[in-house]
Amino acid sequence: MSVERLAVGVLASGRGSNLQALLDACAAPDFPARIAVVISDRERAAALDRARSARVEAVWLDPKDFADRESFDRGLVRELEKRQVGLVCQAGYMRILSAAYIRAFFGRALNIHPSLLPAFPGLHAQRQALEHGAKVTGATVHFADEGVDTGPIVLQAAVPVEPNDTEETLSARILVEEHRLYPAAVRLFAEGRLEIVGRRVIIKEPR
Repeated sequence: MSVERLAVGVLASGRGSNLQALLDACAAPDFPARIAVVISDRERAAALDRARSARVEAVWLDPKDFADRESFDRGLVRELEKRQVGLVCQAGYMRILSAAYIRAFFGRALNIHPSLLPAFPGLHAQRQALEHGAKVTGATVHFADEGVDTGPIVLQAAVPVEPNDTEETLSARILVEEHRLYPAAVRLFAEGRLEIVGRRVIIKEPR
């Protein structure tokens, strides 16, 4: 008897390389999750093309159709709830999400960020690391909350900063770790192994 896999919604604004890592993971027959829908705020986002190529529903929500950020996010929540998703993954989604979204999916929304949070939150994290002379940076998967990259941390991976690194070379090495971490975090969530306790995320042993 086949086991029902967790339905995941993915939010993406750009090229969707982390989306592709999730699509590839979900293609494995033993992966406990499936991507039910990919939603973008940009009509021509490459992420939507990746979804269509994988025969996953691709939805463009035009921000111009909504009065403000809050009403856009309520529309976003409706689209996700319509597909009965149990988890939402933000994958290069460039809009700041409002309380309407966080309330609906708190504890069920993950984000990935190219630094070792809480260091270098927000935009251009790789540039921030270089400008600060950091010797080590990395990637972080965390639960989304109402702050910017402030939610409880699920998984992290360290990436050394090389003396000759540019923003591009550092970003490329961090991306390798992002593509490994995000599917691993989704698997842990789908297997019911993540528990939020205050600011900490406890990873429970497999049953």
